[in-house]
Amino acid sequence: MPADDARKPARWSGAMLAATLALFGSADASGEASSPPRITIATWGGAYEAAQQAALFQPFTERTGIEVDIARYDGGLAELRAQHRRGEVAWDVVDMTMSDTLAACDEGLLQPLDADLPPPSPEGLPPGRDFIDGAFSRCGITHTVYTTVIAYDRRAFPGIRPRRVADLFDTDRFPGRRALQRAPFGNLEWALLSYGVPRQDLYPLLSTPRGIGLALRRLERIAPSAVWWEGGDEPVALLAKGEVVMATGYNGRFFHARAVEGAPIEILRDGQIQEYENWAIAAGAPNPGAARRFIRFATSTPALAEFARHLPYGPARESAMRRVSTHVSAGVDMQPYLPTHPINARNAIVKDVDWYARTHDRIRKTFNEWLAGIEGRAPGETVEGAGSTPADGAR
Repeated sequence: MPADDARKPARWSGAMLAATLALFGSADASGEASSPPRITIATWGGAYEAAQQAALFQPFTERTGIEVDIARYDGGLAELRAQHRRGEVAWDVVDMTMSDTLAACDEGLLQPLDADLPPPSPEGLPPGRDFIDGAFSRCGITHTVYTTVIAYDRRAFPGIRPRRVADLFDTDRFPGRRALQRAPFGNLEWALLSYGVPRQDLYPLLSTPRGIGLALRRLERIAPSAVWWEGGDEPVALLAKGEVVMATGYNGRFFHARAVEGAPIEILRDGQIQEYENWAIAAGAPNPGAARRFIRFATSTPALAEFARHLPYGPARESAMRRVSTHVSAGVDMQPYLPTHPINARNAIVKDVDWYARTHDRIRKTFNEWLAGIEGRAPGETVEGAGSTPADGAR
């Protein structure tokens, strides 16, 4: 595509549609000619799922005749493990973070995927030359790059507004309740970052008992009055309703609430945590051929570019990034909102997905035990062994 066409709306042109039908309208080596008429995709709900419905699921069904059933998924391995224990795997495709993909693959919960499953770019580039670095793992193919960010209600702080990660923990200057994810991810990194720990030292420090203790100690400042969320749509709703003044969550959902629904939400770019999101196929999936056919469709250049017109998640292909244009309804240029935009990525933390894959169960157990202590104790009571003082950890 010529450079001056890059900002034009990414339409399914006649030539592109013909090429897409050629790619997805015929049988593949997995036997899709006899594919069943339905697949089940486990994904994250809310505005994210709505965007997938419009950009991916409905067009896939229209082009292949394969219906898509949706199962709610909020991350982790618990449900995949349970389905395997029961011997009743119900999910075909799972939309997983990279760290969960790696951990699930190591446990044999996912099927290996070939790196040549996605189609070539419209210019004919093979997937290996068009996808971003690190997009292919043994059991997953990255489709987008997203960030977990801190957002706030701009009505709550007239005159002075949060600008840094440290402001999340500063209840003197920015009083009010916070919505935090009921998981270690993000909370631990931001807690250490608020001490001034350099980004490159976050995961080495979290690999020590002292680092974990420091992070939990910092979180104790805001945890007792926090609202703990599990589904990605919860922090957006809490913020929009004024039930909290600050919230952590996914950049695309906050963008949607602000740009499409008019919610008074602002996003901090400082300390945003970047991670890859993957398509994966469950081991023992009932319909693996149709699942592969979907992933091939959903990782095509036009499909990725179209999805980014609904939510600002960075496409995993260079050819798709160039084609991202305006939001489908709000008319906003989506390029400046992508997590991969150079300005947005400047202060980003790149999530250490190998660290989270290695520590998957252990770090969750530590966090959950700490949180149980917080929720079970009286206000003002401290948690024994939560770590050294903030001054000990400041650098």
